[in-house]
Amino acid sequence: QVQVVESGGGSVQAGGSLRLSCAASGRTLSSYIMGWFRQAPGKEREFVAAISWREGSTYYADSVKGRFAVSRDYAKNTVFLEMNSLKPEDTADYYCAATYKDNSATSRLSYNYWGHGTHVTVSS
Repeated sequence: QVQVVESGGGSVQAGGSLRLSCAASGRTLSSYIMGWFRQAPGKEREFVAAISWREGSTYYADSVKGRFAVSRDYAKNTVFLEMNSLKPEDTADYYCAATYKDNSATSRLSYNYWGHGTHVTVSS
């Protein structure tokens, strides 16, 4: 089992930056992919980015490519989402999640373990 806790949300103006953190715990984290998802009011939860613990392979939604970067600190069991050039449409609750490495990295349905989320507001 994997436990994840997000932090780092807040309010920022358009064009600004934020860094979200996801502290993970549990055995054999190296067997998992860590994903970031977001959910805006009235919308479905959508994939943002993901990274595999062991290989460091990364995956991004088209809407954030070139602006967001996902990384991990293997020693601290922490995954980061660096968000740059933020837009008002990035406003959402952001969730960290974990799925076994053989599952889809981009499908919300494949993720078994979820955090409670952290809110990001981007004002114009």
